[in-house]
Amino acid sequence: MSPLELFAATLGVIAVWLTVKQNVWCWPIGLAMVLIYSWIFFEVKLYSDMLLQGVFAVLQLYGWWQWTRGGDQHRGREVSRLSAPGLALSLAIGTAGSLALGYLMSTYTDAAVPWLDAALTAFSLVAQVWMAQKRLECWPLWLALDVIYVGLFVHKGLYPTAVLYGLFCLLALHGWLTWRRGPELVRA
Repeated sequence: MSPLELFAATLGVIAVWLTVKQNVWCWPIGLAMVLIYSWIFFEVKLYSDMLLQGVFAVLQLYGWWQWTRGGDQHRGREVSRLSAPGLALSLAIGTAGSLALGYLMSTYTDAAVPWLDAALTAFSLVAQVWMAQKRLECWPLWLALDVIYVGLFVHKGLYPTAVLYGLFCLLALHGWLTWRRGPELVRA
């Protein structure tokens, strides 16, 4: 446990809480968090997660733009649901990404848990894109991923991060319930 990890974990809780509240400040705070975590994951040889943080940095900027200038009127997005084909396509992309990244990490690196790390990475990207687009389905996917991440981080001895992801589980459940109770959802 390092002070840097504790700081990143604190930023993570703040960022997700602000996301649940649909506060646009979730994005710059999240950007700071993912940049710090990229270094932390490099140090413990979770390379897929390190790469994921780099992509998350780009997605933080995308989400910030979507929430402030996206949507039909360019005034930000409203919470919506994915269509069945959109859901299927996204999950297929996550599966393909898991297999491709898992193969690369298991073949060409000394990654600690290449296949699990790759699957979590690929599906986290799917969840993050859904979150940037304010898709209600992001929350159940985040909940499932965060539960698995808790086990992975305990296994790697990243206890403050495991606690963070435990809190993320609770926040994901809260986010799902909160976004479901909001104004009428749009079917996309």
